[in-house]
Order: sequence, then structure tokens, then C-alpha cells
Amino acid sequence: MTRTLILGGTAWLGRELAEQLVDKGEDVTILARGISGTAPQGVTFVASDRDLPGAYDEVKNVVWDEVIELSYARDLVAGALEALANQSKHWTLVSSVSVYENNTEPGASEDAKLVEAIDQDDYAHAKVIAEQITEQAVGDRLLIARAGLIAGPGDASDRFSYWVSRLALAGNGKVLVPQTDGRYVQFIDVRDLASWLIDAGCRGLTGIYNVVGSELNFSDVLLSAAKVAGFTGELVAADDAWLKEQEVTYWAGPHSLPLWLPLDDVAFAQRSGDRFRAAGGIQRSVTQTLEDVLTDELARGLARDRRSGLNRAEELALLQKIERSEKY
Repeated sequence: MTRTLILGGTAWLGRELAEQLVDKGEDVTILARGISGTAPQGVTFVASDRDLPGAYDEVKNVVWDEVIELSYARDLVAGALEALANQSKHWTLVSSVSVYENNTEPGASEDAKLVEAIDQDDYAHAKVIAEQITEQAVGDRLLIARAGLIAGPGDASDRFSYWVSRLALAGNGKVLVPQTDGRYVQFIDVRDLASWLIDAGCRGLTGIYNVVGSELNFSDVLLSAAKVAGFTGELVAADDAWLKEQEVTYWAGPHSLPLWLPLDDVAFAQRSGDRFRAAGGIQRSVTQTLEDVLTDELARGLARDRRSGLNRAEELALLQKIERSEKY
């Protein structure tokens, strides 16, 4: 039995990690505030605000087989390292492919140039800083997992899940989509990510890995989502210039078309996952992830307020604009 400490484990990925570890019969401790959710059954939960002095007092005298860090905030990462680096046999930092400076080179590997980390309030910069200070403290016991877009049931970001849920909601109606030519989607199912992180930790795997799935054509993902959703309506494509005129934004957030990227950044969804796959990484089928996501979305409500995407009223208004312009 291994002893694992997860720093932040009541939200999405952390909870998935904890549940899979418990299912394997491992000794699991979660240290978190607990605001994002309750700890899974079978784990030891240590309620702690990592911003406060003494945050790690209950866990700092234990020898951990594995520590998994999910945060990227410099102060939190540094505080955990100061308290626990010498108490861990292996350390995993979950980072992001957002750390790379250039998103124009398809198939770029883990050796690609990183952004210059000068602004710790910027997400990509903060991830780089977290990597740097962790490497300094942990050395050759460190695994850095640069995850791509994480998808799957329970996703609070509403990015990947937007399309299958919108298509299901629309039924036989119209759905607004961006131009998909030359655009790609690359994701890793949260369950596959967690499974690999656990296995890698047990094996003592170290180094840097892009934990990403296969490069998929955006159009193929939409067609797969339409099939899973039972969508029989029409996909109405709008070009970039028009969408930007309507203040529709890229990638994520309110009034966006999720997963849509500027053409200058399309290689963000074309990172090499060769090293990950060579280290045992797997990816379940797109259809399976979409089916599980739709089941989750149906339970949560297809018409609910979302963190990313257009609400149906906004979308229908834009579709009406397109229809009126085609009449003249």
C-alpha cells in the first residue's frame, strides 16, 4: 500500500485521483479547504487553508510515497515544497501545455520553448514558475505532467461539454459553429489523466510529459457530438471576422464558442503526445467521452447557466442575424 498526499482534492481532477486511488486500496490523504466539494469516502481529509501559517502541520512529519500538487499559485506551491519536499519519495506537479511560448508548430514536443515567466498573475507564467521552483526543490524525484484540455463528466469549465450539450438541446434546430477548416481539438479525459498520473507515481516516473490526446479535426468532433446527441438540425458556420464583430470570443468564457482558436494558435491543439503514450498513456474513444459527458450534462440540465459558451437566447439571436443577412 502506498501513501499519497493530494494537495487540493475535492474538486474535479483531485477528486478523480482520490477515488481511483481508494479503489486501488491505497492510503490517500487530501489537504484542502474543502470549499470545492466534499472529500470522497475512504480518504483522510485534512481541512487546511494553504495561505495560512501552519497549513501543513498535520502532514509535514509523514513520509509520503507520493505528493500530487494541483495548484499553480506561487505562494501555495512554494509553501508546500518548503514543508514537504524532504518528506516525499516522489512528487508530481500537474502543469499545462499553456506554458509553451509558440502555438504555431504542429507536433511540438516537451522541448519547445516556454514563455518567459515574468508575471505570476498570468496563468501560463504562473505554471512555468511553479515548474521552476518545484524542480529546484525536488530535483530528480519530480514528474511534471503538462496536461492539455481536460474533458469528461463533471467539468466545471464547460468547454468541451458545450458542444454535445448544445446539440442535444437544439434537437432539430440550428446550432452556430465557427469555421472548422484547419482547426483541431486535442483533449485528455480526466479519468485517463488520473489513471496515468497514479500509475506514473507508482512507477516513480520522472521528467516532463505532454499529457494530451490525439489531434482531432474540429469538424469530426462536432459530427461525433451531433451523433451522440441525436442532433438532426443544421450546423451554421460563421467566419472569424463576423464572429469577432459580434463580440463572440475564442476558446472559453462567457459569450464564446468553446474550443475555437485563432488560426495563429491552432497548434495549441496539436502538441506531441508521443512521450506520454510511450510511457503508458492511453485515451478512451471520443465517442465514449462524449456519451459520458452528455449523461452528466443531462443530469445537470442542458439549459443551465454555463461558464463557457453562448446561452441559447444569445445563439438564436446571432443565427437570426445570419438569416436576415442572407435574405439581402
